[in-house]
Amino acid sequence: MITRIRKPLLLILAATSFFATSYKSIAQSSNVITVKANEIKAEIQPTMWGIFFEDINFGADGGLYSELVKNRSFEFFTPLMGWKVLNRQRDSAKIIFVNVGSKSPYNTRYAHVTVDDNPARKLVGLSNEGYRGMGVKKDVQYNFSVFARNGGEGNVSLQIELVSAKGATIGTATLGGFTDKWEKHSVSFTSSATDERAQLNVMFKGKGKVDVDMISLFPQDTWKNRQNGLRSDLVQKLADMKPGFLRFPGGCIVEGRELETRFQWKKTVGPVENRTPVVNRWNTEFKHRLTTDYFQTFGLGFFEYFQLAEDIGAEPLPILNCGMACQFNSGEVAPLDQLDAYIKDAVDLIEFANGPVDSAWGKVRAEMGHPAPFNLKILGIGNEQWDEQYIERYKEFVKVLKAKYPEIKLVSAAGPFPDGAAFNYAWKELKALNAEIIDEHYYANPAWFLKNAKRYDNYDRKGPKVFAGEYAAQSVAIASPDNQNNWRCALAEAAFMTGLERNADVVHLASYAPLFAHVEGWQWTPDLIWFDNLRSYGTPNYYVQKMYGTNKGTSVVPITMNKEVMAGTDSLYASACIDKTTNELILKLVNTSGKSQSKSVVVDGVKRLDAVGKMTVLQSNDLNKVNSLDEPMAISPKDSQVAVKGKKLNLSLAPYSFNVVRIKM
Repeated sequence: MITRIRKPLLLILAATSFFATSYKSIAQSSNVITVKANEIKAEIQPTMWGIFFEDINFGADGGLYSELVKNRSFEFFTPLMGWKVLNRQRDSAKIIFVNVGSKSPYNTRYAHVTVDDNPARKLVGLSNEGYRGMGVKKDVQYNFSVFARNGGEGNVSLQIELVSAKGATIGTATLGGFTDKWEKHSVSFTSSATDERAQLNVMFKGKGKVDVDMISLFPQDTWKNRQNGLRSDLVQKLADMKPGFLRFPGGCIVEGRELETRFQWKKTVGPVENRTPVVNRWNTEFKHRLTTDYFQTFGLGFFEYFQLAEDIGAEPLPILNCGMACQFNSGEVAPLDQLDAYIKDAVDLIEFANGPVDSAWGKVRAEMGHPAPFNLKILGIGNEQWDEQYIERYKEFVKVLKAKYPEIKLVSAAGPFPDGAAFNYAWKELKALNAEIIDEHYYANPAWFLKNAKRYDNYDRKGPKVFAGEYAAQSVAIASPDNQNNWRCALAEAAFMTGLERNADVVHLASYAPLFAHVEGWQWTPDLIWFDNLRSYGTPNYYVQKMYGTNKGTSVVPITMNKEVMAGTDSLYASACIDKTTNELILKLVNTSGKSQSKSVVVDGVKRLDAVGKMTVLQSNDLNKVNSLDEPMAISPKDSQVAVKGKKLNLSLAPYSFNVVRIKM
């Protein structure tokens, strides 16, 4: 994720320049498109179209991870962040927060509550605001849990109340019977109403003292109904994309602002109560979107990431810190002679993912409920680092990892920009090192994406493969709070992706970024999927990604007009592939013109085609149009049939449209 604007190409793009990359006028060109279905040009990797996840924009806590309580263990900057004390009393009833420091390596604070049973007083309690409120649904079960113990005397119980935004009680439960030992206690109740901004009250009844920690509330209807799992509507949107891989956990999250706050995967596995929260690096990155309450609890940790990848049929692609913090922030690096701990993290992660249950880290995986290996095949070293500091450290990782796990493919970084001195240096050095896959990132205006549809046409076919690890068209400028997920940007991305597919022998993986954004908690825009506490929607960009992921094919074949690749001629962009498993021809055609275009497609190299094909169209006449929570399908795919005569079909390509045609061969 690029966090600073550095290049002139990132300036605001005027709407009038959107079609500046059309190379020939419509009047000058032929209306015939030729496809040679029997000339295989490249094999398409099953991993080709994937997804990139980073905990930005409340993507994990407050988003994909369905915990409703914010700061459940009182470990944020201040123990009451996200909480407030109800009916605070100065004499006999009070709540204090105890910090045990080094006595606990994980969770240092808990609440110590003293109460009396004076009926003249209101019950003292704690109220949690959730992540911009708590989204709850009528007739859905909610599971409350808490770690508690008797605080030394008396008998105190908990009265749990789910309260609507208007103050009505919409769910209740009680818990008691605490002993002098820390134990987890749970109870469930059903919400009687739907509310986007509910809150949770935990009231203390009786007389005596009680200690509480890890106060938690989860919906029952999580993905696969897993206890304390993931938000089902968000995971479903990912599964619907049929992604080839899931890259995690970022992104700049991997690097940290400084090395001390880097992402350390070993602290995100094992019992949830033993995962220490840390401040999220995006909480104050942008002055226009300060979110000082943004932390990582790691309830969504590396085990859950691997499990998610497995659930949605994607290859796991973890990225690890290479001994470098974010070069846009502190630029800290670990000395070369002190890289052992970083390299060991990589070695141990492979064992965690693939090792037998009697290995040290394979045992941890098995104890978490997954004795079978996760079958990790690919691993990223560093996020978007650059210059000699990165190359020096990358070499040390390669030396150890390739000796111990030669079957694991390694992803290396080409820096944060798609060109320039740092980019060229990285490619030169990594190519000399026989790097397997190089990660390129590009955030730019829509015109850049149209202009670069031929970017990979002349890449070395025998050189390192490319991972287009982060890309998104920016409607205004990089990191601008005014960027929108409009149709102009999505259409440019669709056109650019024809070039990725056409060059599938070079480009092996590609993913849009970022993935998620909370409508009230975002820091960066544009983003692929937006949500509030109850609803979510896919952007036009999401549907572009989905149409590629669900129409992948196995092999690239030529598609030309006037014997040229279609990368701007007549404002058209195209790629073609066949799916050997279904014996289908798949055409992707993007019309970036404001006029409808009629084209004849002639398919060579086949005995015959079915008489009817399927055509899926994503289109809008308004380039500034967006989807929203209230109009989630404003721009969404529409299916129709297309007639085929022998080996020929006539297509009418609507203005500003992305079209996918599938025909049985």
